[in-house]
Amino acid sequence: MFRHIIAILLLSFMASSVLGQSVLIPSPPSIGAGSFVLMDPSSGKILIEGNSHERLPPASLTKMMTAYIVERELDEGRIAMSDMVPISVNAWRTGGSRTFVKEGTQVSVEDLLKGVIIQSGNDASVALAEFVAGSESAFADVMNQQAQLLGMQDTHYVNATGLPSPEQYSSAYDLALLAKAIINDYPDNYPLYAEKNFTFNNIRQPNRNALLWRDPTVDGLKTGHTEEAGYCLVASAKREETRFIAVVMKTDSPTARAQEVQKMLNYGFRYYTNERLFSAGQKLLDSQIWGGQSDQIKLGVKNNIFVTIPRGSKASLESVVDVDSVIKAPIETGQELGRVTVSLDGKVLIDEPILALEGVQEGGFFKRIWDAIKLFFIQLF
Repeated sequence: MFRHIIAILLLSFMASSVLGQSVLIPSPPSIGAGSFVLMDPSSGKILIEGNSHERLPPASLTKMMTAYIVERELDEGRIAMSDMVPISVNAWRTGGSRTFVKEGTQVSVEDLLKGVIIQSGNDASVALAEFVAGSESAFADVMNQQAQLLGMQDTHYVNATGLPSPEQYSSAYDLALLAKAIINDYPDNYPLYAEKNFTFNNIRQPNRNALLWRDPTVDGLKTGHTEEAGYCLVASAKREETRFIAVVMKTDSPTARAQEVQKMLNYGFRYYTNERLFSAGQKLLDSQIWGGQSDQIKLGVKNNIFVTIPRGSKASLESVVDVDSVIKAPIETGQELGRVTVSLDGKVLIDEPILALEGVQEGGFFKRIWDAIKLFFIQLF
C-alpha cells in the first residue's frame, strides 16, 4: 500500500525556537522494600521498579479491590450510598482492624465504604462483600474477575479483607494498575482516600497513611500490614498536572514504608513530567478522500494520549503522522487510516492509530467517475 508521511509541528511541544538538548537524569534511588514500583497512571510508564511482578501477600491492600468493586456497583446504579446494609454475625466477628460495626444493626454503604478505605475495617469489608455478592466467597470470585479485566496477571483473591491466606497474593505492579483504575474510573469517590480520620460508633480512627500528614500533594491510597506481608503502602500524589503512583511491599516498619514511597515520589516529580499530547477526538489533520460525498475527511485519535518525559525535554519531541496515501469512500467513523508516532531522541514513545473522526458515504455516480479519472492521472504522473 502506498503511504505518505506528514510531519506535524505541534506548538505545545515547543518551548520556543530553542533546540531541545539532552537531559541528564541520575539513577533512581535505592528502595528498601521487597517489591516496589513507581508508575505514571496517565501514560502507564514505569519509572522505578524492583521485583514488581513478584507475587506477595497484599494484606489490607486487598481492600483497594473491595472498594473498587463497591464503587463500580455505585456507578452502575445497582447500589446507593444511602442503602442500609445488615451486619451479619460473620462480619461482626471478623478479626483484625475494625470499624466496630455491631451484629444485627444496619449501616449505610457510605459509612461502610469509609470504614474500608479510611479505617481499613475488616468487618466493614465483609459486610459490603456480603451485601454486594451474597457471601464473601462469591465476592472474591467477582474480585478475581475484575482483576483479570484490569490486567492484574499476578493477583488472586480469596477474601475481601487481606487477612492471611496462602492462596491470596498480588504484586506491586498489579496494585499500581488497581490504583490507576480507582483514580481514573471513579474520580468522584477518590477524595475518600485522602480523608485523615473517620468516626463511627463514637470511635475515631486515623488513616494509617502517614504521608497524608507529611506531604500535602499525597491524596491516597492504602496501607497494609501482616506479619507475613510486612508493611505495605500504595500512595499517589499530584503536583501541578502530573500524578504518580508509588507502591512498596514487604518493608520493615510503618516509618520505612512511608520513607521509601516518599523517595520514589520525590524522584519522579523532580526529574519527570507528564504531557497530554493529543485529546480524545482531536482532529490532527484533514485528508483527501476520493469518491465520497465530501472531498475531505477529518482524522484524529480515539483516546487521550499522554507521555512521560524528562523535565526540560519537551522541545525535543518529534511527531509524525503516517496516513494512507489514497483514501476511498465509503469510510466508517473509527476506521483506522494511519498511525501517529511520537519520538524522543530517536526512541518511539507513542505509536497510536489514526482514525476517521467522521463517516463519509459514497458520492453519486458522476462524482465517483470524475474522482476516479482525477486519481488515475494523479497516480500516473
